Amino acid sequence: MSVNQSLLKDDLYQAVNGEWLKEAVIPDDQPSTGGFSTLADQVEDLCLDETKKLAAGELSVTDPAMLEYIKLFQQATDYQKREVEGFDQARALLERILNQEDYQGLNQEIVAMLEHSLPSLIQLTVEPDMKDANHHALYLDVPQMILPDTPYYEADNETGQELLRIYQEQSVALLVKLGYQEEESQQWVKDCLAFDQTLAKYQKTKEELADYTKNYNPRSIETIEGYSQNIDLKRIIQECLDTVPNQVIVTQPQFFEKLSQLVTDNNFNQVKAWLLVKTVNTFSEVLSEEMRIIGSPFILALSGIPQVIKKDKHNFYLVNDLFEQAFGVYYGKKFFGIKARQDVEGMIKAMIKVYQERLSNNQWLSQETIDLAIRKLDRIAFLVGFPDDYPAYYKDLKVDADQTYFKNFLSLKRVHQLEQFSQFGQAVDRNKWLMPANQVNAYYNPTSNNICFPAAILQSPFYSLDQSRAANYGGIGAVIAHEISHAFDNNGAKIDEDGNLNNWWTDEDFEAFDAKAQAMIQQWDGLPFREGKVNGKLTVSENIADGGGLTAALTALKNEGEKDYKDFFINWARVWCEKARLDYEMMLLQIDVHSPAELRANVAVKNLDEFYETFAIKEGDGMWMAPQDRVQIW
Repeated sequence: MSVNQSLLKDDLYQAVNGEWLKEAVIPDDQPSTGGFSTLADQVEDLCLDETKKLAAGELSVTDPAMLEYIKLFQQATDYQKREVEGFDQARALLERILNQEDYQGLNQEIVAMLEHSLPSLIQLTVEPDMKDANHHALYLDVPQMILPDTPYYEADNETGQELLRIYQEQSVALLVKLGYQEEESQQWVKDCLAFDQTLAKYQKTKEELADYTKNYNPRSIETIEGYSQNIDLKRIIQECLDTVPNQVIVTQPQFFEKLSQLVTDNNFNQVKAWLLVKTVNTFSEVLSEEMRIIGSPFILALSGIPQVIKKDKHNFYLVNDLFEQAFGVYYGKKFFGIKARQDVEGMIKAMIKVYQERLSNNQWLSQETIDLAIRKLDRIAFLVGFPDDYPAYYKDLKVDADQTYFKNFLSLKRVHQLEQFSQFGQAVDRNKWLMPANQVNAYYNPTSNNICFPAAILQSPFYSLDQSRAANYGGIGAVIAHEISHAFDNNGAKIDEDGNLNNWWTDEDFEAFDAKAQAMIQQWDGLPFREGKVNGKLTVSENIADGGGLTAALTALKNEGEKDYKDFFINWARVWCEKARLDYEMMLLQIDVHSPAELRANVAVKNLDEFYETFAIKEGDGMWMAPQDRVQIW
């Protein structure tokens, strides 16, 4: 990919990616292409091909979990058999919802839904306790609405209204295909949408949820029990966990304090209809291929995709998700090199050292806070490439050849969910991988205070032994430092070295940090992009991490004696190359905590003096930002 040298001073992103953008074609079954998504597509094609060869007997494995994975994939891709099986089982589950005459019976169905990860009036998850990160706690969360965020439900939101119309038509068609009458199906969907509208009135927006530390609201079991006379939360919790906790962490108390008004005897039929319609849409993905097509218009409209992904690819995703850690270990051992792991681990250590130095030389924090920040930094653990093995409970993932694919799919989902419930009160495994090795991504886990870089992202354009050192630092180096920076973003700053929600700052220091975070918000808020604008509050944590990541990666490169930074900045822009559909980008502007890729490439670099020096950028150039407007936190 050639670089347009004449454009570097005015638009780094276009200079690096402009030629590619002119020629790039977004696949009909994808919302975007380029950067992360192109690499993800390459990994996906490799993994799908590998899976097909395993299923056809062209490759062999002896690992027990992988053998079960192959069996399920063989069932999933036996389309002729799936056309005649599963419908009766799906309808029987829907009838259990329809046949309930009161909330007492419906409560038992909610337990079954939670155990199978199906749509429910509440969500129960077992996660590390943010005030005691060494042990797991129970979190009570709100139901997932149909639309992706509450503003979509506003009467003047034309996009939201159109999406609901599409969802309505899709849902009726699914119910009719399962054998229900048109008239009754229309009424159920109408009732579903009416109840969904009421749910949106009391849920937080994605902007509000971006500060995840505010989701920690411990409540006694007595308080939980009093939220609703109709939904027996205590009984549901007891049946899911086989115990009753003294307290539950409530993510959105204002929603549950209104639960008795939301779930009443008068809207019982609406509640049932909502569960029914949401469930039938979920089932559409795992029944016949025809059902999948009928159930696809809503998600296609949401992301602007013209056609559904091919059936083998779709079923690969569903099956792989159930065996993701087993397949990830297989992928990592086969396709990831030890030399690359050692090199990346060396880069991580270099980045941590840079952060230690920058913290030690910090001019706006007190020594007390600096010492605690360095202690947190020193405690960061890192996971690179792939884990040594997958979780022990994978031995319980068994595929019954005498059962339908639909039944096996739900049974395997239940194994995963019951395993999560069983972790309540247990010690947290801080080395647990939260994504598989074949996923093109990375993360910082605040409650475990660790960073993870799966094997799939440790390749070009992010990283390659064949790339220059500067290019690698501008790619994976900046990603590594980005994840480290999350330990000190607006959320991570409230969590200590043990992963506990704990104010370890002096009041003056946190006030100074907050002022810098506000400056970052102001720098980004309202930046125009396509037909919308960036929400600075929604994206602040990721923008802070981008800024810290770039600074630390560049410093680490300097420490290796490199003085030419062109490859660094060029590869930073290259990894963010993306061509996306308008509907998809507009949705992300509303709900994604990440800023648009093009702006991530262009804006973050403007805060670094070295960027201006490298390309001789002067006032009047498109990439110029006045010194007083530049923001640098870490």
